[in-house]
Amino acid sequence: MTATSAGPTGARLLRGIAGPADVRALPADALPALATEIRAFLVDRVARTGGHLGPNLGAVEITIAAHRVFDSAADALVFDTGHQTYVHKILTGRRAGFDTLRRDGGLSGYPSRAESPHDVVENSHAATALSYADGLAKAFALRGETGRRVVAVVGDGALTGGLSWEALNSIGAAPERPVVVLLNDNGRSYAPTVGGAARHLAGLRAAAPGAPPAGGNLFEDLGLAYIGPVDGHDIAAVEDALRAADRLGRAVVVHCVTRKGRGYPPAERDTTDHMHAVGPLDPATGRPVGGGGATWTTVFAEEIAAIGAARDDVVCLTAAMREPAGLGPFAERFPDRVFDVGIAEQHAVTSAAGMAFGGLHPVVAVYATFLTRALDQVLMDVALHRLPVTFVLDRAGITGPDGPSHHGVWDAALLPVVPGLRLAAPRDCGRLRELLREAVSCVDGPTALRYPKAAVGPDIPALRRVGRCDVLREDPDARVLLVSVGPLAGACLAAADELAADGVPVTVVDPRWIAPLDPGLLGLARAHRLVLAVEDGSGTGALGARLAQELAGEGGRACAATLALPPRFLPHGSRSRLLAAHGLDADGIAGAVLHRLARLHRG
Repeated sequence: MTATSAGPTGARLLRGIAGPADVRALPADALPALATEIRAFLVDRVARTGGHLGPNLGAVEITIAAHRVFDSAADALVFDTGHQTYVHKILTGRRAGFDTLRRDGGLSGYPSRAESPHDVVENSHAATALSYADGLAKAFALRGETGRRVVAVVGDGALTGGLSWEALNSIGAAPERPVVVLLNDNGRSYAPTVGGAARHLAGLRAAAPGAPPAGGNLFEDLGLAYIGPVDGHDIAAVEDALRAADRLGRAVVVHCVTRKGRGYPPAERDTTDHMHAVGPLDPATGRPVGGGGATWTTVFAEEIAAIGAARDDVVCLTAAMREPAGLGPFAERFPDRVFDVGIAEQHAVTSAAGMAFGGLHPVVAVYATFLTRALDQVLMDVALHRLPVTFVLDRAGITGPDGPSHHGVWDAALLPVVPGLRLAAPRDCGRLRELLREAVSCVDGPTALRYPKAAVGPDIPALRRVGRCDVLREDPDARVLLVSVGPLAGACLAAADELAADGVPVTVVDPRWIAPLDPGLLGLARAHRLVLAVEDGSGTGALGARLAQELAGEGGRACAATLALPPRFLPHGSRSRLLAAHGLDADGIAGAVLHRLARLHRG
């Protein structure tokens, strides 16, 4: 049976799974067929909705085995990272929800405590599960809940993160406290797993069964027991290993070797990790359906490669996201100037600081949500030394279907507090290229550039430049100044058209650099009665809030405010819908201006 032949009409066993108890009740000889049905279901559903395909195809058998040995209603099953939990969701009664996977109001693509009591944490940032497990085991022991087991299902890529080793150091210090680390080793995180941890796992995989590896066993050296390596696609073998680990009653690593994309030929053949996370695709071929055109990421990819050709001091770093962050073309041309440090953002930032000390200009390309993991390093290791490091933040603002952990809504509020850091938000392709070159030309401190996960529209011309700001629309009679941040410029211009039709003239300015406050922007703000900054980050600490504070301190007549996202965790959903839901479309912006003008008039 092929992975696609057991679609919805052929899923005989799967239709009988309403929860983990049904998995435990199946005879062992039925389990391979269940695994085949699950893979067919995953390919069928994810082909329609998009989502994380490769990681989940590789985790089918280990998840079935985990649910047969442990009881996720009472025991704590923690997954690292959360993108390998689709099979867990299927086995815990959420199969019907896959028709709405990652869609507005639908099933989350990550663990979700609101969805199910079987989801202990909502982790989708890697290298966290072992720390959660350590804390849970301590809590269960202190509360006398000795019958509850703690299992951390950890991808090998998570072991490239320093937090994992901090947790293993703690777990190994008290090996009598039972924590089962189910290590899902497929040799990849997003891309191939890098570094010494990857080499050590390769050595463990290569050792003869029952024989110690030539280089020793780091897990045992840290104080944990070790079982493996185990064929992670042999359910019976994984079950036996997990039961043996449970009987030990202590901290133990069960090392399972799996293959990412297992059972679906297009994913098994994938060497570029395009099958890691996919949009809608043709399940027969694995080719994308729709899409195409330039994105912010592809524009960055072209421009950083061109900069690299002109400047041999420019180097690039990333945290296991070379291709998704747009460094593929740079790496092809300058392979010795790209450094993938694994899922280790803190290390990436401080390593970049070291490179800057050594006379290079590092460009750290990560998702906006992941840079917040390394704020201390940005602050104390880079900015304190006024080092020329550029941070390129992809997926800034609302990212869409990945949900609250992946929306890049905090960086624009947090980075402006870093002394000496300059933060840019391009409105279009031309400004992305322009601002990136300005950023890498800075020699006296860090810079950052943020842009969304989206297609790029046409360039928006400026009428004139004031300071570092571009004036996009100007009316000498305007009492209202719209400060459009980044790609919201188009919506601001459309709102200005609506307001002009209502007899409200508006000036629109793009600050380009949103931190620190530019004197040119302050001058424009002083010349207007109402200043409204429109931005796709958290309203707390946003540009509008900083403008309002500055203008209030001057005691002038200009009133400044921000129209931004609320300071809370937002659900998954389409970028356009979520922006509109929070007033960040043309109608919402125009309405906000009229509302605030009415308040000023009443005041």
